Amino acid sequence: MAHPLSARSLEFAQTLVRMNTVSANSNLELIDFARDHLAGLGIRSRLTYNADRTKANLFATLGAGKPAGVILSGHTDTVPWDGQDWSVDPLSAIVQDWPQDNDDDEATAVEPRLYGRGAADMKSFIAIALANAECFIESDSPFAVHFAFSYDEEVGCFGVRELIADMKDQRIHPLACIIGEPTHMVPAIAHKGVYRYRCCVRGKEAHSSLTPQSVNAIEMAARVVGKLRDMADGFERDEPRYEGFDVPYSTASVGQFHGGIADNVVPRDAEFRYEFRNLPTADALLMQKEIATYAAHMEPGMKKVAPDAGFSFETLCEVPSFLGSASDPVTRLAQRLADEPRTTLVAFGTEAGIFKGAGIPTVVCGPGSIVQAHQPDEFVTLAQLARCEAFLQQLAKTREIR
Repeated sequence: MAHPLSARSLEFAQTLVRMNTVSANSNLELIDFARDHLAGLGIRSRLTYNADRTKANLFATLGAGKPAGVILSGHTDTVPWDGQDWSVDPLSAIVQDWPQDNDDDEATAVEPRLYGRGAADMKSFIAIALANAECFIESDSPFAVHFAFSYDEEVGCFGVRELIADMKDQRIHPLACIIGEPTHMVPAIAHKGVYRYRCCVRGKEAHSSLTPQSVNAIEMAARVVGKLRDMADGFERDEPRYEGFDVPYSTASVGQFHGGIADNVVPRDAEFRYEFRNLPTADALLMQKEIATYAAHMEPGMKKVAPDAGFSFETLCEVPSFLGSASDPVTRLAQRLADEPRTTLVAFGTEAGIFKGAGIPTVVCGPGSIVQAHQPDEFVTLAQLARCEAFLQQLAKTREIR
């Protein structure tokens, strides 16, 4: 018999979804809610803030005094919904039934869904963890459970780095980390990295009838864009495949390009943004070095015309790839808790590579599907939330990680 979702977990999920924590906004409403809820259970939370104290991470230990613990990790921010065609209010957290395909002509099954921004990615996981906090507090398990809720994951995994640094300062050494990103409750053991950059090109403007006296910033930028395209083609053609990913090789792409002020003015400035999504077996920093070296080779010719001409690069985000294993104890633990024999690989980035890079064995496993994340009418089924709740309640009863 399927585990029924508790009314409390659904209430908490709806409460969190109704909070507008788009990355451009503060997340303190959600963090304060979590802190106050835990304080009411006698649990003290540690908050680490961003520079202007408009955002915070939360770290709390349930089962203090036990020798080590398992982290339950989630990010509190969401992507925006500007320009998307929603049929419901993105902050409504409404539950609606959706007809399912059914072979029984006499009855139509329904699939209740929770709608709203963050329902799948990934407030519901945080909500269910909070709603079941007492299970961890009252557990006779030999290890503690840590809640680790971060800010600004969606824009570059910035907050979690501060959280991990603080955790190390406190000499907290967890046994493992479970990140509740939407994997349909199938443990994910690998994902690609996400590295984004901005390239600014300074040329020299001139009337378009006098092009030899100018440096065309758009044309110089276009050469680097062409290099990126050549690299992407090379990844597709030559890179050893990593089967299991939707795209089993690294990719490169340009997302934005700006430059020029008029048809008859050679542009002085151009700017474009691009990203690498590297396999766990590939090095994105070497990819970026190849781009920077290519651009540097063009600069002497540019500077002959204009000494201040050239390229500059800015790192926008560096989200490392993640590579775990089906044989890792934390993966086997997640499989037992989820009653799921499979593992999977996911195409999207998470904080998993950062936790693993800090020496913490990690797996990604949470309710819902990434197909719904970031989309209009984002949703998660209540059946998935029920599976997640059963997963966490089983964790509270676990005696060992093996």
